[in-house]
Amino acid sequence: MDDALKERLEAASEACDASVFWHAKRTPAQVLRAAADAADELGLEEWDVYAEKGAVARIESEVADLLGKPAAAFFPSGIMAQQSVLRVWCDRTGSKRVAIPDLSHLLQHEDDGPRRLHGFEFDHLTTGPVTASADDLRRLSPGLGAALIELPLREAGCLLPSWDELTVLSETAHELGVPLHADGARIWESQPYWDKPLTEIAGLVNTMYVSFYKGLEALAGAAIVGPEDVIEEARTWRRRMGGTLFHLTPYAVTALTGLRERLPRMGEYAAWARSLAAELTERGLRVNPDPPHTNTFLIYAEGDPESIAERKLAFMEREKIEPCGGWGKSRVPGTAMTEVAAHDAALEHDPAQVAAWIVEIVQG
Repeated sequence: MDDALKERLEAASEACDASVFWHAKRTPAQVLRAAADAADELGLEEWDVYAEKGAVARIESEVADLLGKPAAAFFPSGIMAQQSVLRVWCDRTGSKRVAIPDLSHLLQHEDDGPRRLHGFEFDHLTTGPVTASADDLRRLSPGLGAALIELPLREAGCLLPSWDELTVLSETAHELGVPLHADGARIWESQPYWDKPLTEIAGLVNTMYVSFYKGLEALAGAAIVGPEDVIEEARTWRRRMGGTLFHLTPYAVTALTGLRERLPRMGEYAAWARSLAAELTERGLRVNPDPPHTNTFLIYAEGDPESIAERKLAFMEREKIEPCGGWGKSRVPGTAMTEVAAHDAALEHDPAQVAAWIVEIVQG
């Protein structure tokens, strides 16, 4: 896509009155005013100081309780959080080898940081858009420092294993003595798929990372939950990596708000996504997974991404609504794809109408 088209798309997006996916647009002033109101409603009268006390202590306590783990540590970013806890496990086991999906965020989006900063050696637990199984773990040679599973596997359309598959994988990791860590960036969105308590889901892994800015719409922030001694060591790595900021309160306050306002709605988001997927398949488009496992899934359509972008631009300029995200080439020649994620903004629209908009943009 040329720069001129990108600029026109960005300008059209900014000029839209509404969007369907991700979160509704709010100005920085609106977000910060809402955070100030939330701090009052939560009765927060003190700042955290270097991640101690205040809203940080409260979010750590609430997340540990929600996931049924002894302890939690708040981090400014998920990248730092996961690298920290994997470093703890690898130091304890004496091995830098980590079993990991080749589509994991750590391999796809972190500029080789995990290897350069910590010396991790990655074994592919899975290759391609598939979820990990016990057999995948067993086929790797002994001596792993840890194993990471991504729940859900975002690059595969937020794909999840069945509950039985996940349970057997957990039992196998325990049998082999391999610490099992879950990238649960979207675990809040995944819980309705299994219809199990969060404590039961987190109970299948030794440690889990959760994100606050994705489905919960916090400003930023993440947490690691697990045994107290492991979490305490992860806190040390947080300091070493520069994550123990003087104040983390604004992030923690918005995370607490997300737990109260958006966590209870995850089932609604997933149901809306399934309705949209059904409407799209009826109109001849393909989705993955079908039906979606969470509120997020991939749409595939025949066509050229740049031509689709031109039609999307025309639609936004005419309707002042952004009906979908960007489209890119898929692995199948002649096919384009996009990811959609249903949150509060989506629930303001009829899935059938949104499907009609997307088909219009794709097919012209």
